[in-house]
Amino acid sequence: MSAHANPGTVLDRILEARRAEVDHRKRVVPETVLKYGVKAATPLRDFSAALCRDGLNVLAELKPASPSRGVLRDPFDPVTLAQALESSGACALSVLTEAEFFRGSLKNLRDAREAIQLPVLRKDFIFDPWQVWETRANDADSFLLIVAALGDGLLRELIALGRELGMEPLVEVHTAAELDRALTAGARILGVNNRDLTTLSVRVETSFELVGHIPDDCIAVSESGLRTHDDLSKLRAAGFDAFLIGTHLMISADPAAALSSLLLSPAGTQ
Repeated sequence: MSAHANPGTVLDRILEARRAEVDHRKRVVPETVLKYGVKAATPLRDFSAALCRDGLNVLAELKPASPSRGVLRDPFDPVTLAQALESSGACALSVLTEAEFFRGSLKNLRDAREAIQLPVLRKDFIFDPWQVWETRANDADSFLLIVAALGDGLLRELIALGRELGMEPLVEVHTAAELDRALTAGARILGVNNRDLTTLSVRVETSFELVGHIPDDCIAVSESGLRTHDDLSKLRAAGFDAFLIGTHLMISADPAAALSSLLLSPAGTQ
């Protein structure tokens, strides 16, 4: 199985840029330095448990920009956003840390997590064990792994290292074949991305098509294209435990109010 996306796709361009950046950072910050940082990291928060609460669990995403939409929010204040989304009922936060395409940073992650009590996922393009050490050294509680960007052996290695450091990763898939690979690698939190990372097109139907193949003992997360309470209710009934929502919140004039609307039905109940 190739560890690379098809040449010329959006995912391929992002990965090429990230590999160059990670190669540079590895020379500046050796893994031994990161391991000392992990020893000094703040205690972990239970990301898996946060996704399994009763009701509609929204993993709210802090995302300044995206390749498909450009700048989403400017100015971007991760602390204010994190506090507002926590107050409005988010179960956890996802924070983009990729700089070139999403305008994210590890500083945004650290600042957001320090300001709240929720667990925080690092959302990035991770393909090197060094990045997993970097993730924990920067106080994250979990991290994203994209099956389309990883070979089978590396996927297993990164899942295992995450667990060694106390972080259960969110393993993202878009097709049935990718879901099979994720399950074979031992993934326990499965994210179904409704966005095709090679074209950036979105089909919420992807979640409905794949959820029946996710074992009951795994946590199922639907990602991308979710905009209404009805979307979440139908996906919850289909078997999803949680929902990752970013763009819809980031382009809203009031992200906290937008989250509240997602969580509450017109009658005012979850």
